[in-house]
Amino acid sequence: MTSADQPRPDHRKGPVRLRGAQRPTSTTDQRLLDSRGPSDWVHTDPWRVLRIQSEFVEGFGALAELGPAVSIFGSARTKPDDPMYEAGRQIAAKLCGEGYAVITGGGPGAMEAANRGASECGGVSVGLGIELPHEQGMNEWVDLGINFRYFFVRKTMFVKYAQGYVVLPGGFGTMDELFEALTLVQTQKITSFPIVLFGTEYWGGLIDWLRTTMLTDGKIGQPDIDMLHLTDDVDEAVAWFVAKDS
Repeated sequence: MTSADQPRPDHRKGPVRLRGAQRPTSTTDQRLLDSRGPSDWVHTDPWRVLRIQSEFVEGFGALAELGPAVSIFGSARTKPDDPMYEAGRQIAAKLCGEGYAVITGGGPGAMEAANRGASECGGVSVGLGIELPHEQGMNEWVDLGINFRYFFVRKTMFVKYAQGYVVLPGGFGTMDELFEALTLVQTQKITSFPIVLFGTEYWGGLIDWLRTTMLTDGKIGQPDIDMLHLTDDVDEAVAWFVAKDS
């Protein structure tokens, strides 16, 4: 029997059978254990799926027993001498007194203020950080901190483990979280989710625009605007959550 007459051996790759030019030159185990060669595979989409999965698992595991909580958002640029810093601190402390954990993005500014208020109260102070080009790092008042690579995983945690939002003056990130929550409530993906906008001077123009432009043009309905509660009063902001849960 000549070499041409020899049966071509099969290569099994899980349920797949490979022959001829399709046969790989190494086995799966060999490629796993051999540290040589390119590392481009860690940047491929299938590998990213595993990273995304691991972030969900890590977040769910860390927060599963958190209990009632409120997510507080606001600008990382808020200075300690800004009245909104003290307001965030007081809101968090009073929520803590009502038995709520406080969740923030874990960074400086308004996030630090809220974490500080919860920590000083002896409550649960949570920070959900995000990988950024210019690293902010967790503020010192975070007692339970988780860092995420992916914004959408982090945003899931903010919604899943909170009974509502308090939104202090902030920028694009704050607006992103606000309208994410509004969309989820509007489409009934989440129910009974109070959203408090703190700072009438800052947020009043947005509310006016929603009424005079979006509502007038028929793009939203009055119940959509009614999802937002605007106030300058710390006690009123906290009572909004206590009343909803009672």
